Amino acid sequence: MTLDELLEQFDEVLDNGIKIPGKKTLVDIEKLRAVVDDIRLNIPGEIKQAKAIVSDRAEIITTAKREADGIIKSAEERAKAMVAQEQIVKLAQEKAAEIISHAQAKSREMRKAAQDFVDDLMRRADESVTANLGEIRKTRAALKQQIPASTPRNDQQ
Repeated sequence: MTLDELLEQFDEVLDNGIKIPGKKTLVDIEKLRAVVDDIRLNIPGEIKQAKAIVSDRAEIITTAKREADGIIKSAEERAKAMVAQEQIVKLAQEKAAEIISHAQAKSREMRKAAQDFVDDLMRRADESVTANLGEIRKTRAALKQQIPASTPRNDQQ
């Protein structure tokens, strides 16, 4: 029997009941129980499944909420890690720029010190060569004065 046929039997049992004044009806309780039992036995599988889903609904919702919370927490942690990593990269870039700037300043300083050192060496060498040249010229002049004028010289050219 189909569910609709069983519901019609239920209606017949109610319609065949004895009417009592005050909108009440006496029915055969055994017939009604038999029809209800048949209805229960003939409830389609989808309705039973729907009842199971409804009864499991709280568990499904709780599980889904727990999973959603887990996903959200994981996403938040990943976002924090990415932000932290981004900050680390930014700090590393700033530190690298600072190190490069310091190295460039140190390089300029060392280049200037080397140029000053070389300039000082060249100045002293120039002064020494100039002083030696002056001594050589004095010595040569002195030698020229000591040599008699009649002797031929090889250095006059």
